[in-house]
Amino acid sequence: MNEEILKAVDEIADEMIEGIKRIVRIDSVESEAVNDAPFGEGVRHALDETLQLSRDLGFETVDVDHYIGYARYGKSEDYVCACGHLDVVPVGEGWKHPPFSAYEEDGVIYSRGILDNKGPILSCLYALTALKRLGIKPEREVRIIFGCDEESGFEDLKYYLDHEKAPIAGFTPDCKYPVVYAERGRAVIKVKADLDHLITFMNKYILNTQNKGERLGIDYKNDEFGQLEIRNYHLTKEDFSFSISYPAGITLEEILDQLNRIEGYEYEVVSHFKPVYFDKKAPMVEIMKETYEYVTGNDGTPVTTTGGTYAKMMPHIVPFGPSFPGQKGIGHNPNEWMTREDLITNAKIYALTLYQLSRKETEL
Repeated sequence: MNEEILKAVDEIADEMIEGIKRIVRIDSVESEAVNDAPFGEGVRHALDETLQLSRDLGFETVDVDHYIGYARYGKSEDYVCACGHLDVVPVGEGWKHPPFSAYEEDGVIYSRGILDNKGPILSCLYALTALKRLGIKPEREVRIIFGCDEESGFEDLKYYLDHEKAPIAGFTPDCKYPVVYAERGRAVIKVKADLDHLITFMNKYILNTQNKGERLGIDYKNDEFGQLEIRNYHLTKEDFSFSISYPAGITLEEILDQLNRIEGYEYEVVSHFKPVYFDKKAPMVEIMKETYEYVTGNDGTPVTTTGGTYAKMMPHIVPFGPSFPGQKGIGHNPNEWMTREDLITNAKIYALTLYQLSRKETEL
């Protein structure tokens, strides 16, 4: 069956590329909420068009009050999913081609969102299309979920989980290969005091350090994740803020206990996401390791990431693709790109993965 599925993806490859370009050409940078567009008209347009594309491909769709939507195949009490996003970051300067043109040259497609994240999540949609055209009927419902607020705050997923049950397994195609079994936690801390004390705090505990939190008493590392890091610090007249990227093995409570030992300051947690951690031998992780190895022939040993994805909020999913080893610094930059070949390879990996996840005989 594996080879039949790969062949089915090849047969729809050109159709897939055109479908991806159709959605990538939409400017879906988040903007002011209006009427029935909670993340702005551009994002709403991208969601509408993506759900229409899904219907054109023969899938039932659900629009969850324009916060988020999904295509579904099969029906069951529980479901598995691929969860990506349609919103994109601002384009900035320095583009060789119009940033929403989906310009293709020598097999490379340039456009904002082609990698982050329209191209990969639409590759998942076409992966499911390949299964459907083979006549494969999933025993577990499969959803391709199209988020609309990944770049700005995850309000889309919060809304989704308030109105829909969580998946029992799945992935977000918004990181890297091989399969990622763990993500660092991330907390944004605001320090409050008068300006002189804030400057003292910044100079004494943050500046002229190695950003490891050693002067704050939170210098922590482990073999899997590496070193805790202090990032993105910012001083105003009212407060000083910074973010902490921290490994599993230390908790936010332990971090705050250490901070509170520094007297004369108040600390506010502005936002917090716990680390994501799955056993490397978990059945879902093993499936993704094996499908990646089968399609690419490369080592699929699971890895960790310092980044943050929908896996921080959506239960039971892990980051999986779309970038291959060595591909860095593409998303969020001018001339964002993805090759036609990589989009097709992604679709093959995702088709095999969704097929395995959707089988009831597959342990999850």
